[in-house]
Amino acid sequence: MAQEAPLLRVDECTVSFGGLRVLRAVSLDVAEGEVLGVIGPNGAGKTTLFNTICGFVRPDSGALSFDGRRLDPRPHQLTRLGIARTLQGLGLFPNLTALDNVAAGATHRSRTGPIGALLASPWAERHELKLRDQALGMLGSLGIGDVAHRHCASLPYGVRKRVALARALISEPRLLLLDEPAAGLSAAEITELADIVRGLRQRTTVMLVEHHMEFVMNLCDRLVVLDFGEVIAAGTPAVVREDPAVQRAYLGEAVAADA
Repeated sequence: MAQEAPLLRVDECTVSFGGLRVLRAVSLDVAEGEVLGVIGPNGAGKTTLFNTICGFVRPDSGALSFDGRRLDPRPHQLTRLGIARTLQGLGLFPNLTALDNVAAGATHRSRTGPIGALLASPWAERHELKLRDQALGMLGSLGIGDVAHRHCASLPYGVRKRVALARALISEPRLLLLDEPAAGLSAAEITELADIVRGLRQRTTVMLVEHHMEFVMNLCDRLVVLDFGEVIAAGTPAVVREDPAVQRAYLGEAVAADA
């Protein structure tokens, strides 16, 4: 039986900034329905890899493909392509409510158009109400429906992280990119986040960059390890955990999985 093509493929991508090579012929695949973690020390090229996939950075060489087609992304087109990303800085509108922030993530699905909005047609109003209902449902599914009408500036950091996740999910992505989702969270919040991400398998594929080793080792199906812009290891957490090159470059010692 032929192996199913990956949802995302990064093929020999190289990126340089001012003569400094940040990614060196990086290749990886992301299978549909899996959770793939990208780890490595600071300066390894993880964020540059995400920015390349999202179109913020153009590779010097190499190619990207998504769902079997060449991917030549532009940041403003990502959600239409079926890709969503959360940011380290969250990127929320602090003076808008959580509900408004999440609904903003579904603008590419809005069929109202400027004329419909200007005329306030009943059809346009029904459609916008439906999107807001979906946004409310998304907040509820992440356990924060009770903050829907609170301004994001007033919310605790961990709750704002969930609002940002809800905003990404409302676009119904086939691929969700999470940029350091566990950063700044308490131990209890990290455990809850891991449960949430596991539950996303039924609706989307997840690729994440993260420094929290226990989180990725116990959550991800596979890991890709970068060091100085190169892939030095790839495989299951169990395989990566025992790789001497990984331990030297990043972990320092083997990371034990939870019992």
